[in-house]
Amino acid sequence: MFRIVLVRHGQSTWNKENKFTGWTDVPLSPAGEKEALRAAGQLLAAGLDFDICYTSFLKRAIKTLWLIQEAMDRMWLPVVKQWCLNERHYGALQGLDKGQTAAQYGEEQVFQWRRGYAVRPPALPEGDPRLPEHDPRYSRLQQAGRPRTESLADTVARVLPYWNREIVPRIQENRRVLLVAHGNSLRALVKHLEGVSDEAITGLNIPTGIPLVYELGPDMKAIGSYYLGDAEEAATAAAEVQDQGTASRSFG
Repeated sequence: MFRIVLVRHGQSTWNKENKFTGWTDVPLSPAGEKEALRAAGQLLAAGLDFDICYTSFLKRAIKTLWLIQEAMDRMWLPVVKQWCLNERHYGALQGLDKGQTAAQYGEEQVFQWRRGYAVRPPALPEGDPRLPEHDPRYSRLQQAGRPRTESLADTVARVLPYWNREIVPRIQENRRVLLVAHGNSLRALVKHLEGVSDEAITGLNIPTGIPLVYELGPDMKAIGSYYLGDAEEAATAAAEVQDQGTASRSFG
């Protein structure tokens, strides 16, 4: 049996404000930093240790990983940062309040933009300063790697090749892997690990800052999974993620 531990970054400032974030590089909120430290404590209490860590190019995930490593006294572990593990690109929705957007366009439309497997939000227009080509961290990417918007299907298409090419071989070498990423890049991976259908994935939500342990068989597919800590708390946190796109969640 093999194992990998997944952690969605702690609450970000835009999570707190209920905004679409995507590739916008916002920091952790104070609550998000506490979530990262709590995750470290849960990992230590479970007796879990690591040999290598993976994260995205976005500082909310990087900082979460740093805080976990520091609290576990594992700052020396190798860390691989990879843009393929970035959050899904939310296009022109980035920076908009989810509740206000639901009030304007309807909750069903926002649900499809957030959770429809192959549905892309409105794209960033040509010349928009938020486009990845204006960000130096993506300067070496080909145009195909610089999205203006993405569906979850698009996110799967970049996460899985990297998973199979780079992370799976490390797990098969019996290296203990910690992956700290984002709600949708992790949903893309979970879809693959559990064989979740395109329809069922719309109802899968991953809460911030709670370690999710996957036990894998020889085929690198899930044979079991569980959140560390209180299971009811994890379920409640996941339900709160689901509710973020409702008009009642507008924070003004």
